[in-house]
Amino acid sequence: MVLRKLRQEAEIAFRHLEVLQAVLDNQPIGIFKLAELMNMPKHKIRYSLRVLEQSGIIEPTQYGAIVRDDTDKVFEDLRREIHEIKEYTEKMCEIIKKL
Repeated sequence: MVLRKLRQEAEIAFRHLEVLQAVLDNQPIGIFKLAELMNMPKHKIRYSLRVLEQSGIIEPTQYGAIVRDDTDKVFEDLRREIHEIKEYTEKMCEIIKKL
């Protein structure tokens, strides 16, 4: 399907945001506790944590992952990017309606 890759990427991004929310709500928290809390395999949690760390959103500590204090700009960028994606998907819906 034409949009399969987009859907897969959206699902992964959604998981990253879910993990971010769980870290924010339960910090500091480790991989095992997150996996248990979210009922998700550890390898998926580990990958999401790595992506969030490389994006400068979280940082590891000896007690588990925590959200960095200076993430306001990162969160604002995420909001902007999601808004842009939403605009594209709305345009795509309009095209599909015309087909």
